[in-house]
Amino acid sequence: MEAFFLVFLGASLMLVLGYLRARYFGFFGQSPSDYASADGEAFDLRTHLNGPIVCEGVIYGPTGRVTSRFVGDFHAEWDGNKGVMTERFTYDSGDEVLREWKLMLGNDGRIRALASDVVGEGQGVQSGPTVQLKYKYKLPEEQGGHVLDTTDWMYLAPNGTIVNRSQFRKYGIKVAELVATMRRKEAA
Repeated sequence: MEAFFLVFLGASLMLVLGYLRARYFGFFGQSPSDYASADGEAFDLRTHLNGPIVCEGVIYGPTGRVTSRFVGDFHAEWDGNKGVMTERFTYDSGDEVLREWKLMLGNDGRIRALASDVVGEGQGVQSGPTVQLKYKYKLPEEQGGHVLDTTDWMYLAPNGTIVNRSQFRKYGIKVAELVATMRRKEAA
């Protein structure tokens, strides 16, 4: 009986430590307030996600291996605090995906975001050199049609490049992660 208790105690301790690590030291351990007083230029969607943008990235599956590579051709336009960003992704498989975001920016830095493959409304906030956006992403039916809880973090680099890291979760379990860069497209 004592051996069972020790195994149970050890397993419980590992679960608690795993939770604490993920909650306070991992991807979800960061908060927009962590970046509010960061040095450097503040991230402003109307400035940094405006005009033609090129995006390049990879998607990692649940095992941590790259499952897909992509490039994106974006274009964003703003009218005051309302913006529209169209995205055309081309994947290494040859598949193309189109998405249009409708973005609304509050005077307090809060963001509301709508897209056809987003269930409900995405919510986010600009804070210092970062943007955090949370939403429910619905996979296409040919990929199962699952709805994934998504958290995007975008970080503004000193040269104006945006580094995007996103995690996709189902029932709290990470099923994919995306890492990408976004930068203004050079004039031809």
